[in-house]
Amino acid sequence: MEEFETSKNFNWFPGHMAKAKREMTEKMKLVDLVIELRDARIPYSSANPMLEEVISQKPRLILLNKSSMADPQVTSRWISYYQKKRILALDIDLLSGYHTSYILKYCHLALMDVFAKREEKKITSHQIKAMVVGIPNVGKSTFINFLARRKATQVQDRPGVTKKQTWIKVDEDTFLLDTPGVLWPKFEDATMGIHLALSNSIKEDLIDRHFLVTYLLKFLKEFYPNTLFERYHVDIPQEEETLLENIGRKRGFLFKGGIVDIEKTETMLLNELRTGKLGAMSFERPKD
Repeated sequence: MEEFETSKNFNWFPGHMAKAKREMTEKMKLVDLVIELRDARIPYSSANPMLEEVISQKPRLILLNKSSMADPQVTSRWISYYQKKRILALDIDLLSGYHTSYILKYCHLALMDVFAKREEKKITSHQIKAMVVGIPNVGKSTFINFLARRKATQVQDRPGVTKKQTWIKVDEDTFLLDTPGVLWPKFEDATMGIHLALSNSIKEDLIDRHFLVTYLLKFLKEFYPNTLFERYHVDIPQEEETLLENIGRKRGFLFKGGIVDIEKTETMLLNELRTGKLGAMSFERPKD
């Protein structure tokens, strides 16, 4: 997708996030493994570079969550991308259960070297203490509740719910450390902020809604034009403003006099995106 013109910079770094980074750094020495959840639709933007400082040399497992909402062909490319970089990654969907039966197996794979060193010291324990990290609303709490098979953490469909760190016992050998979702202090690349907002990982009111919808329509025109045609029955070769107006007209979002209710149309488009009515799609592709 060609460069989207914008000078916007986005900043969302509540005080508890700065504190979380300090606490995560302190607790890192207590864990064997870092499980990083990313959004399968935006693996690049949902990867927090600030975590690289915290994780250091710890073994890591990347879980691309919400894979049912992502384009499966693109997700496959991401898995191959991580393999080439020798990073262990698994695409999962916590709601449908897709690939969730492999999670603990992959945790053990990530710790093969750690277990081997233990055995050299005559330590037979395969106990795992893992820290669960990721940006807000990527599914950390749902992930922990799934593995623990109980409501061990609070789950809400809005970013920034978890505010403290908590140890969760999964079984006799597996313990998870829940952490607040952490974002970097500033998005130097505005496109990251747009993708995070479209996937509902940051508060929507941080970015102008019309700006978001215009970007979405431009993206759909380039990568998923059939979605626009099949869902809204509109001709594709139109400017975004015209396309938005025609979608609103097709849906009957009209004021008196036949004027299109643009605000209602924008709200509908974002809701249909986030509820999956526009189909599975990925906003980001591997860069190499």
